[in-house]
Amino acid sequence: MASRGTTETSKLKQNLEEQLDRLMQQLQDLEECREELDADEYEETKKETLEQLSEFNDSLKKIMSGDMTLVDELGGMQLAIQAAISQAFKTPEVIRMFAKKQPRQLRTRLAEMDRDLMVGKLPRDLYTQQKLEILTALRKLGEELTGDDEMFLSTNAGAALSQFERVSTDLGSGDKVFALASVEVEKAKQ
Repeated sequence: MASRGTTETSKLKQNLEEQLDRLMQQLQDLEECREELDADEYEETKKETLEQLSEFNDSLKKIMSGDMTLVDELGGMQLAIQAAISQAFKTPEVIRMFAKKQPRQLRTRLAEMDRDLMVGKLPRDLYTQQKLEILTALRKLGEELTGDDEMFLSTNAGAALSQFERVSTDLGSGDKVFALASVEVEKAKQ
């Protein structure tokens, strides 16, 4: 019996997830090797990666406009790409877990960060940035946040995370995400 596109849809989704993982890993590797690269090399490599994300974003847009069965499954990837392009999230690992809808892994990462902060292994500013990203991702995934977490978010959320929150809340139409992503890609190219 014919698969009626189910197999093809599954394979397409798997390929897209692998491509997104590769691009997120590329961003993460770039950040980890930042000290080893000179400023020009770092900026050029980051620019190329953002351009690849932009091209991937364009491909998703085309796919979504022609196949409505993929819209819900691709929405998470779309938000992850928008976040990476707009740089609302600076941690590729968090972007990847968000795109794959992995709240347990996000909570585990948060617990590891709490421990690392306590033992002095993680600087306070990096902790604050990553905790903001994780809590925002958890909220967008529909996870319940504690009162302390909500307070932390409201106290520390910056403009980029607020912009991401506002756009992703209005996601009834993917066009809004793509419009913002396009603006942010143009800014990054300049």
